Formats: sequence, structure tokens, C-alpha cells
Amino acid sequence: MPHEIKGLNEECGIFGVFDANDANHLTYFGLHALQHRGQEGAGIVTTDGEQFYQHRDTGLLSQVFAKEGTLDGLHGRSAIGHVRYSTSGNGSLANIQPFLFRFHDGNIALAHNGNLTNARTLRRQLEDEGAVFQSNSDTEILIHLIRKKRDMPFIDALKASLNEVHGGFAFLMLRKDSMIAALDPNGFRPMVVGRMPSGAYVIASESCALDTVGAELVRDVLPGEIIIIDRDGMHIDHFTTDTQLAIDSMEFIYFARPDSNIHGINVHTTRKKMGRMLAKEQPVDADIVVGVPNSSLSAASGYAEAAGLPYEMGLIKNQYVARTFIAPSQTQRDLGVRMKLSAVRGVVAGKRVAVIDDSIVRGTTSRRIVKLLRDAGAAEVHMRIASPAFRFPCFYGIDFSTRAELLAANYDLEGMRQTIGADSLGFLSKSSLIKAIGLPDAGDAPNGGLTVAYFDGQYPTPLYDYEAGYLASLHKQQKMMGDAWNE
Repeated sequence: MPHEIKGLNEECGIFGVFDANDANHLTYFGLHALQHRGQEGAGIVTTDGEQFYQHRDTGLLSQVFAKEGTLDGLHGRSAIGHVRYSTSGNGSLANIQPFLFRFHDGNIALAHNGNLTNARTLRRQLEDEGAVFQSNSDTEILIHLIRKKRDMPFIDALKASLNEVHGGFAFLMLRKDSMIAALDPNGFRPMVVGRMPSGAYVIASESCALDTVGAELVRDVLPGEIIIIDRDGMHIDHFTTDTQLAIDSMEFIYFARPDSNIHGINVHTTRKKMGRMLAKEQPVDADIVVGVPNSSLSAASGYAEAAGLPYEMGLIKNQYVARTFIAPSQTQRDLGVRMKLSAVRGVVAGKRVAVIDDSIVRGTTSRRIVKLLRDAGAAEVHMRIASPAFRFPCFYGIDFSTRAELLAANYDLEGMRQTIGADSLGFLSKSSLIKAIGLPDAGDAPNGGLTVAYFDGQYPTPLYDYEAGYLASLHKQQKMMGDAWNE
């Protein structure tokens, strides 16, 4: 499902290239491959080694650069770009990245994927010290922290500043003579380095963007690392060695493109494994298996194979309906689902249907899917979810930060089944999710090097500014739910 209908939204995608012909066009195509990570706004900043050039606006990438000459007006051999969905700051033009900061001692462009959990506190401190913010995005905080340290060399100031911000962050910066990437100590968000046949380096949120521009994957950016690309090549540094891998499991479940590889693991292959394990854990007497387009199709094919059931195209996504962006009301979400999805009556009529989806957040999509299939004549509709139930908020760059909006935080399994109207409902276990992903470089990191806090409430970092509100909402929900979901 498109993210604006599904109810889950990643903050953004970033892409950069250093010292390449057609840096502007390469960045455009790289961002196009990452459009699934954000549809609210897009921008590109380039440099020719002296001057910086910028264009950004709200809308899809193709809309932002639709006017003839806009992209060609971005000169230079180095560029960074950004596609955005806002989890911090509203969708106004002032918040569209990359940000370009012009200083007397050198300009810098900055793009960010993630969410800073101590942004509110830092911003208040900086404002009290005289800082003036041009946006209400948490991204801008890093530049103010760096500028406070003007007596330090830039990289030293950057390292010190990165140790002041907390949460999930993947930063990409462009200076006139270098491109710099930095990843948080837990590596919540994916970020990869690639190299063009010309020798130019590329940095992107996902490896699928490297494939699009013809770059070869060099390596994943690791937690706590700073990658510096300049005319002398690639240099690997660290702003901290106090790291522990905890990549967001939702990258594998939902966000990343199926053709991307994250820490050596192919996303499509992983989703098929989730589907196979789901079939073993949550079997169902059904005639056919149907996947919810598009992010659930890999898991559905795995489920069908393991269950020995026909895999049918019982749901169709309309590829040509204009995007509605983030539907703010329940009515608009319902209408959006109806516009985007159709049930194939000739496939599902009279059949017991096992529907495979990757997640349930608010329940809007699941309820509509069940109704679509019943209206098309399905005899039974059984929902199987290729991830555990979402019971806890995300604070690292996904757009649900309260328990009130999560269906599984407010109902037990039977209540959820009744709410969506399915004949049965089952979820993949947390242990099977971790096993299916199987990160090879996790070492002894908890949960196989994954963040699974949305399912068990065990966050890998302190929540800082979110702590008080989260604990209050958790207490309220626990009183409401009692022991219904306690494990």
C-alpha cells in the first residue's frame, strides 16, 4: 500500500554524489529510486567547488523539478538530495531539505533521515543562547551546535556535536571540497556507500539507489561512523565507539524496497522468510493466499509456498490514481483505500481467503481490505500479519508516537479481529521476525541487532524529551487494557 494510505510513514531518503559528471541528474535519479521513503517534498543542492546551487519544493520529485531548466540550473560535480516525509516539523517549504547554510567561512548543505529524541531540549537551550532557527525541523539543530564550536576544526566540531544529539539519525553534508555522512550509534536507519565506474563516490539511504545510477555497493555505513569523501578518496572515522547495532526492523518489514540490501541481507528474501515462518506459526484452512500490494507481496508468496496453497492476485492496486499524500482524517483514509485498492471478484468469490499483510497500525487499511473482499464474494477472510503486533510508539523516525493510535495497544487479539471484521487474525512472533532477518554482523547485540521496541516496549536508547509523555500514555493504556496483552 502507498504509505499515505497505510498509516506508516518513513521520514525521508537521502542521496549524494561527490566529484561526478552530471551530479545533478545522478542525484535526481537516485532520489527517484528513494521516492517511497518520502512524498511530501524534495530538494537538491549542488556545488562547483566555489558556489552552491539549491532547488527545493513541496510535492513529489517529478513535480519539484518539472519546470524545464530547473535541474540543469544546479551546476557542479557534487550534490546531495533529499525526499521528505515530515515526522519532525511541518510540511512547509522552510522544512524541505537539504538545508543550505551560507557562512562567511564556508557554506554547508545538510540532509537528515531520522528523528532526534532530545531535539526539544537542545532547541530551547540554543534559542536561550541566541540561536535563530529558520525552520521547525530538528535537522537544523546540528548546524547550530557545530557553529557554537568555531574555535575547533570542522570535523572535531562535528564529532562533538554528534555526541550531543540523540535518537535515530543519518546525516549527509556537502561542503565545497567534501561530502560527509554520519550515522547514529545504533544505526537505526540504513545508509550505504557506493562507487561509480568513474571512481566517484555515492552515499544513499538504500542500495537500490546505487543500482539506479550504476554504482557498485562498497559498504554499509556502520553505527557511530563518519564517512568523509574528498578528492583524496574515502576516509572512515568515528564520533563514538560506544555503539550497538539496532537497525529498525521496519526497514525489512515495510519501508525498504524489495531490491535493496541492508547489512548484506536482501529485503525481498527476508520478507519471503517472514511469510514462510508466518505460515508455520499461524496456519489457516484457506483456498487461496492473497498479498496486499505492494510491500506484502514477498511475504505472501513465502506464506503460499510454505502452506502449499495457490498464490492469487486477489487485490489490485490502482497505479494511476493521483497521490493523496498524508490523509489527515479517518474519512479520507477510508476513501483513499477505496481509491487505491480493488478486489478481483473472479478470483476471490466463494473462496476462503488468507490475506497476508506486513503490519497493522491503526486498522483502517485492514478493515477496508476485509470489507472489499467480502463485498467481492469471499466466503471467509483470514488476516495474517508478517510482523508482530504494533503495541508501542516509534521515536526514531516513523510517524506514530502515541499508543492511542495503535490498534494493538487498545484491543486484545479478539478485539482486533472484531474491529477489522476478519474471520481470524494472526501475527508473526518476535522471535521468528528476528530469525527471518538474521543480520550477519549483529554479534551479541540484543534482538539480533534489530530495534523491535514497537512490539515489546524495550527501547534500545533513552527517550529523553519523549519519556514523560510516553510513560503517562503507557500507564493510561495499561489501566485500560489490564493484562490483556501482557506476555
